[in-house]
Amino acid sequence: MLQIRVHGRGGQGVVTTAELIAYAAFKDGYFAQAFPFFGVERSGAPITAFARIDKKTIITREQIYEPNYLIILDSTLINDDVCLKGITPNTKLIINSKDSPETISKLVKRKIKARNILTIPASEIALNYLERNIVNTVVLGAFARLSGTISMNSLKSAITEKLADKGSVQVKKNINAVNAAFKYEEIS
Repeated sequence: MLQIRVHGRGGQGVVTTAELIAYAAFKDGYFAQAFPFFGVERSGAPITAFARIDKKTIITREQIYEPNYLIILDSTLINDDVCLKGITPNTKLIINSKDSPETISKLVKRKIKARNILTIPASEIALNYLERNIVNTVVLGAFARLSGTISMNSLKSAITEKLADKGSVQVKKNINAVNAAFKYEEIS
């Protein structure tokens, strides 16, 4: 089972990120689930969401304590104890940052090695394509490429359906941002 934990702040689309991962995985034939963890937080407060993907029925409904992937939409959360709790040497980190993986590895001061860290300037990409700093769909392009679990076709379809009420122009902008993140040259 692939377990993904997403951290960010209220208003950044943390819950939507997890939902789109699960929906794209479902479209690719996997069993999937997504759910948030938050209370009465307001815009700007730390938010966590979870997604699971498996080839078998997913029975567990608990939070994800040792994620395979940790996605951080806001780099100011990098040393938040809740954010980094349960990471292992094998956890892969995708973070919205212009810093190098080596720099992030030193900042984390935990068990995660630079080779397991993907930094992507998601804010810059979002501003370029979406004209606002909403990075949730941008990091999904990076996740699709890094994980190889969800296909771009399914991801684009999930985005198209989820954001349909925003209008076709906004959907197209988000898909272009996802494509840019997927093709970002620093992703190995």
